[in-house]
Amino acid sequence: MKQVTIYTDGACSGNPGPGGWGAILEYNGVEKELSGGADETTNNRMELTAVIEALSALREPCRVSLYTDSKYIVDGINEGWAVKWRENSWMRNKKEKALNPELWERLLDLIATHEVTFIWVKGHASNEKNNRCDQLAVLKSKEYTQ
Repeated sequence: MKQVTIYTDGACSGNPGPGGWGAILEYNGVEKELSGGADETTNNRMELTAVIEALSALREPCRVSLYTDSKYIVDGINEGWAVKWRENSWMRNKKEKALNPELWERLLDLIATHEVTFIWVKGHASNEKNNRCDQLAVLKSKEYTQ
């Protein structure tokens, strides 16, 4: 399996509001930047979208080290929350629905294809690639600001 490193970030002006996402994929010394956005979204939706779009860009099953500053994503996967939500018909508990179930479903399908290790990094700190993803996300979010 190819070893790929991915960095992702999401941004939102208001929550909900216009948002953007950015991702950097690294393989064999080559980097590829991806970004996109939406006019009415949330920060967590953009964080999830960044990861989904980055993993969707892989053309074959890969071993992935994925860096994100989103505890929502890291804990959702590493703590098994997303799998439990899906098993419980997208309910967090007996009264609360899980948010963004369609995105979590897509993410769970993608990580079934790839061997993904999710790694949390502190946002807006010293991780150069995470900071670049933030720049990409903010730039895209501004395209949707009215």
